[in-house]
Amino acid sequence: MFLHRQANHHSSLKSFSLRFILLLTVLLMLSGCSVSLPGDSKSGALHSENGEGKLRVIFLDVGQGASQLLIGPTGKTMLIDAGNNDKEQVMLNYLRQYGVTRLDIVMGTHPDADHIGGLDKVIDYADVGRIYMPKAASNTKTFESVLTSIKRKGLKVNTAKAGLTLDWEDGVRVNMLAPVKNYDDDNDKSAVVKVVYGSTSFLLTGDAEIESEKDMIASGADLRADVLLVGHHGSKSSTSSQFLKAVHPRYGIIQVGKDNNYGHPTKTILQRLKKQGVEVYRNDLQGTVEADSDGSELHITSER
Repeated sequence: MFLHRQANHHSSLKSFSLRFILLLTVLLMLSGCSVSLPGDSKSGALHSENGEGKLRVIFLDVGQGASQLLIGPTGKTMLIDAGNNDKEQVMLNYLRQYGVTRLDIVMGTHPDADHIGGLDKVIDYADVGRIYMPKAASNTKTFESVLTSIKRKGLKVNTAKAGLTLDWEDGVRVNMLAPVKNYDDDNDKSAVVKVVYGSTSFLLTGDAEIESEKDMIASGADLRADVLLVGHHGSKSSTSSQFLKAVHPRYGIIQVGKDNNYGHPTKTILQRLKKQGVEVYRNDLQGTVEADSDGSELHITSER
């Protein structure tokens, strides 16, 4: 008799528990919350919602070009470069995909078309706060189109140069480390930005080459970073051994397109990264790559 009553008791508890879980689930759904069940994981989800207190640095797959979208802990945004001219619609699609209608900071690292080709349409589309570009003029239609879009919006270009601290997100430090001086080569004029959030850091280098790298080292700036945007798409004209040692990254991101005519990334750079134990992610192999930081830990996901 006792065993029978005990079985009924357990059956009642189980039934009550199931009813309680169902009720709780319905209430949470009605309140707009989500329920995490055992075994659920979003670790492989590239475009997960921006969690409170997280910095997202997204290396957009724009083929043979470069573009980084940063979304801060409170939702403020920064766009560095925007791919080539033929990626204008791709860039707009990315902004819509990530729910971005305002860009608090827009940066064109230098006038090369594979970096600023899509900026004109981005500026036309979004509500833009501030724009930074180095003193590097160009007589190309691409460059003129960007300037026209800036003028049409009534915006002013701020000069990108070493020594600037950008006011962006509380708790996120954004320092411009280059260009240190004027150069003959447009690549060396690239704006280089270091982003620090808590104990994690990112160094975004544009197409800065060895001359600019030497000047950054000589400036005494703290170049150390967990994540390095490998300079000039992995060309051997960038990412010198000295610079790589100074940065000492854990992860290297190479923004490069499939079957490009430049031989990027070069074997020399890939071997150099491997020798220093840098874990490499590439847009041509893995699509868009996202690095998320909560201020203490980094989590990297890729599209494929």
